[in-house]
Amino acid sequence: MSQPASLLDIRLFVAAFEERSFTLAAQRENATQSGVSQHVRALEERLGAALFMRLKGGIEATPAGRAYYEKCLDILRAEAAARDVVRPFASSIEASLVVGLMPTLTRCALAPALARFLDTHPNATIRIVEGYSGALTRMAQADEIDFAIVPAFAGLDGLRQSAFLQTRELLVSRADGATQGHTPVRLAQVDALRLVLPGAVNTRRQTIETYCARAGARIEAILELDAMFGTLDFVARTGWRTILPAVLVGDQVGPALQARPLGDPGLTLDLVRIEPARRPLAPAAQAFNALLQEEAARLSALWD
Repeated sequence: MSQPASLLDIRLFVAAFEERSFTLAAQRENATQSGVSQHVRALEERLGAALFMRLKGGIEATPAGRAYYEKCLDILRAEAAARDVVRPFASSIEASLVVGLMPTLTRCALAPALARFLDTHPNATIRIVEGYSGALTRMAQADEIDFAIVPAFAGLDGLRQSAFLQTRELLVSRADGATQGHTPVRLAQVDALRLVLPGAVNTRRQTIETYCARAGARIEAILELDAMFGTLDFVARTGWRTILPAVLVGDQVGPALQARPLGDPGLTLDLVRIEPARRPLAPAAQAFNALLQEEAARLSALWD
C-alpha cells in the first residue's frame, strides 16, 4: 500500500496549483523549486495520475489535479480547525492577526473598530496592512494575511470571499458655503467637471468612468492620484472634485469639503472579505471582522 500524502506534500501541491508555477510555489513556501517538483512528482506516482501538465511557460492542472486540489483544501481547513480547537488550552498562545485594508476603510472605520477589538481582546495582537486591492489580493493568495477587504471581483483560485458592505459613491468637492445636505447630484448638470481619480490599475477606475459616461457627465479633465489623503487635500484647495465611497467619507467630511451622493442613476461600491481558502477564518479574525463591518455599515448608512 502506498504511503498517504503528508501535510507538506499537500501544502506544496496547493501552492503549485494556485501559483501555476513550481518556482513561485517554492518562493511562497520557502522551499526550493526542485523540492516542490519532486514532492509533486512523488504525489503523482503514489496517486497513479498526472496532476499537472508541464508547459513551456509554467504548469496547468489536469482534471485530476483540480479534483485533488478541492479535497486538499478540505484537509488544510480541517487541520487548521484542529489547531484552533487546541489553542485555548495552550495558555502561552495568543491571537495574532494580520488584516489588509484599503484607504476606503482605514480613514474612518478602522480606529473605532480597532479600539473596541483591543478592549475586548487585550491579549490579541493585530497588524493592519494598508494597500490597494491588487496587492492585498496577492497577499491573501500567499497566505500572508488573515483576511482583506477589497472591491468585489470574479474570484481567484485559493481565495474564499463573502459579502462585506455595499456603500454609495459620493461626489466630493471644495466647500462653497452653500448648504447641500445629502441631496443627490446629477453629474450631467455639473459644468466643466474636473475629476481626481485613481490610476487605471485601480479596480474602481473603470467602474467610475463607465458610470460617468452613462450619466452624461461632461468631464473637462482627469487627474490621476493614487494617494487618498493627497486627493482630499488637493480637492479641498482647488476646484477639482473626486468620487469616493460613503464609508470612506463617513462623518468626517470636514469644514473644507462637501459631499453629495451621486444620483439619477446612483452608484454603489460592493466590498467583499477575502481570505485564504485553505484554512478557516480564526475566531479572533471573525471578531475583528464583525466589529469592522458594524462600524463600516454605520458610516455608510449616514449617506443613505
